[in-house]
Amino acid sequence: MSSYSIDEIHLTDAEQHAATALAHHFDNLEQQREAGTLGMWVFLITEIMFFGGLFTAYVIYRTHYPASFAAGSSGLNTALGAANTVVLICSSLTMALAVYYAQVGVRRLQIVFLLLTMALGVTFLVIKGFEYAEKFRDNHVPWLNFVWDAREQAFPPGATTRNIQMFYWLYFAMTGLHALHMIIGLGILSFLVYFAYRGRYTPEYHSPVELSGLYWHFVDIVWIFLFPLLYLLGANLRH
Repeated sequence: MSSYSIDEIHLTDAEQHAATALAHHFDNLEQQREAGTLGMWVFLITEIMFFGGLFTAYVIYRTHYPASFAAGSSGLNTALGAANTVVLICSSLTMALAVYYAQVGVRRLQIVFLLLTMALGVTFLVIKGFEYAEKFRDNHVPWLNFVWDAREQAFPPGATTRNIQMFYWLYFAMTGLHALHMIIGLGILSFLVYFAYRGRYTPEYHSPVELSGLYWHFVDIVWIFLFPLLYLLGANLRH
């Protein structure tokens, strides 16, 4: 009868964790990670096409009505938009650090940076809420009671109230859709924090954190495009 050592009979903790994390239809964790990464990139491509429709509409209308879009942009709060840009850039850094500490297996710092990323995401949404409230107060919400007072706001030659209103339609559609993706991202991060606390993510298995990081960075990049297109267009009219 053959004899086996204890090391041959019992799997290490890392091997047991890898066996638990491995889905039955994959041969190994590396194959599972590559499949997940490919799936996330395919998903992000569909998201690019989704936002691309709004960006295309923006470009078309801005090309046809540049004066009206510049006037509409002059009514946005650039300070709040810039603050949100800084917030999201910082959140990309904290998310990258969360991924790094998941890769090296430092659970405490992984959780800390995931929570910091969530805090920055909530900060973004709060600032956006103040901005939306400001637009509501100024009657700049198209589907409620849109008013553009030429005596108090920029109204360059060639601009019309109707076309300025179109700018605000696109503003709320683009920033609202972006905010929805932020809310979804916060939900994903909350699950990551829970499972990180339970010790699910290790150097051998951390692909959910990496894939969620890709999604979060994508949402941040979308805002990097939205900020100059929406907020900086009418900067010359503010002065």
